[in-house]
Amino acid sequence: MALKVSSALFTDGGTLPNSAVFNGFGLTGGNISPDLTWSPGPAGTKSYVVTCYDPDAPTTVGFWHWLVMDIPGSVTTLPAGAGSPEKTAPGTILGHTDFGSIGYGGAAPPPGRTHHYHFNVYALDVDTLGLGSGTTGAMLMFCMNGHILDQGRLTAVYAR
Repeated sequence: MALKVSSALFTDGGTLPNSAVFNGFGLTGGNISPDLTWSPGPAGTKSYVVTCYDPDAPTTVGFWHWLVMDIPGSVTTLPAGAGSPEKTAPGTILGHTDFGSIGYGGAAPPPGRTHHYHFNVYALDVDTLGLGSGTTGAMLMFCMNGHILDQGRLTAVYAR
């Protein structure tokens, strides 16, 4: 992983701020996607995909919190709140999270142990994957297969 991913809200391995925590299930977070910035992809990068995934969720398959597809290759930052359908950049597509909705869904682990939230950025060799807003995390990962030129990750933790 050569892409360097950062956020003004947390450092790698740091605690996810309350602004990025879910609002529901007994939590009172802001449910706002954090800002993300990444280094440019290698030559041939035509688009990016950003995901947020919790491998620690008690589901046997983890939990998808955010899927953003078809980010133009010239873009290397998403502002805070870009996970909201009303604030999505033109041309980008928000996928279907495991909350059952489109857009960012913040951290909402059950009480007990610390969960890891992997904010992944993938540099792709295609302008578009040709997918729509109904795309799930599993389908997105399947369709990216063979198109990933590089990737990077920023991990936050959260527990209650």
